[in-house]
Amino acid sequence: MNLIQVLQYVFLGIVQGFTEPIPISSSGHLLIFKELFNFEMLNDMNFEIVVNFGSFIAICFLYRKEIIKIITDFFMFIKTKKDTYKENYKYAWLIVLGTIPAGIVGLILKDTIESISGNVKIIGIALLITALALFIIKDFKGKKEKKEMTVMDAITVGLFQVVALFPGISRSGSTIVGGMSRDLKRETAVNYSFMLYLPISLATMLLGVKDLIETPNISSLVLPYALGMIVSCIVTYFSAKWFINIMKKGKLGYFSIYCLIVGILVVLFL
Repeated sequence: MNLIQVLQYVFLGIVQGFTEPIPISSSGHLLIFKELFNFEMLNDMNFEIVVNFGSFIAICFLYRKEIIKIITDFFMFIKTKKDTYKENYKYAWLIVLGTIPAGIVGLILKDTIESISGNVKIIGIALLITALALFIIKDFKGKKEKKEMTVMDAITVGLFQVVALFPGISRSGSTIVGGMSRDLKRETAVNYSFMLYLPISLATMLLGVKDLIETPNISSLVLPYALGMIVSCIVTYFSAKWFINIMKKGKLGYFSIYCLIVGILVVLFL
């Protein structure tokens, strides 16, 4: 593998890292770059899993204190039944509940989703749908905080995450739209969105480990895979922090405009 090919893996790791946390569809952008530059490695599903795992590590690090507290409080509530730990005990179950719909549908429709994932026109249409959804909720502020979330809120956001299984629909965008449609505060919606990302991403990685290990030329791919994962991790961390600040300021309209422009260009020219 020559230097140019290695740099292509690094570039795609940057693309994954930047687009994963923000509502513009990371999988959609990877496919768009495949069409634009004929990157052959984008036919390699293992690489997508690896760079996605880099994003997983970054989000875990970004929310490390929150994650540790949720897990600790969950088991402390089981042990002591003290109200001090009840909020995070409930929140942990809401994360589980919000993850279930996408987990079930993903397993049932795995082959169908994969069969349409290479259609760039579908990506363009999906970006237009994302643009419309973001535009509708761009001025929503919401009132509910984390402690006020309900089972129905979790189910609703979980169902919105199902929509994001289809290529080109942003996972972060759909879950944030779902959360804000349930009157969650912007910060509450984005934090819950990232919490739902973690189990889905981890499950994707675990399911792909067997295929990754059995890759015939895996020894030659260790370096580009590792570099792709590392840059994806670093870029995801800073992209997520930037997006959280954008959410606090209520600037979702910019992403709506971006998805609209890119969606139109993809539909017309790719």
